[in-house]
Amino acid sequence: MAKFGFLSILEEELDKHLDYDFAMDWDKKNHAVEVTFILEAQNSSNVETIDDKGEVSDEDVIFEDYVLFYNPAKSHFDEEDYLVTIPYEPKKGLSREFLSYFAKTLNEVVTEGLSDLMDFLSDDGPEEFGLVWDKEAFEKGKAQLEEKEFFAYPRY
Repeated sequence: MAKFGFLSILEEELDKHLDYDFAMDWDKKNHAVEVTFILEAQNSSNVETIDDKGEVSDEDVIFEDYVLFYNPAKSHFDEEDYLVTIPYEPKKGLSREFLSYFAKTLNEVVTEGLSDLMDFLSDDGPEEFGLVWDKEAFEKGKAQLEEKEFFAYPRY
């Protein structure tokens, strides 16, 4: 387990706390770890939707979003492409307590997002849909964590 550092712990905590399908992609060259998660919703009212590429559809919706763990000194990315981006210190890494808190928070955000997606697909629902990550609330909760067990960024 130590060989994969916080990646192994992140996967364990997501398996434990995230009720949705997810995948992890370790971009070694960019010193980053991307977590992709998926929401699926039936479009029983056949509401026409337009995706971010301009495609129009009235079929069921599969919505993907991404989270990025990155090295502030070495990673390059466009923050707009992610629900949230989380920096890590390469040698210190991230704590199990933080990764557990992150996974629980992500599950809450995605669960709320699924509810919002269902509302969006109703005839009288909102015009737009997107997930919302409350950075301020997340940081407040993070400040209350008692972090004990840290796992470094993995060596390869």
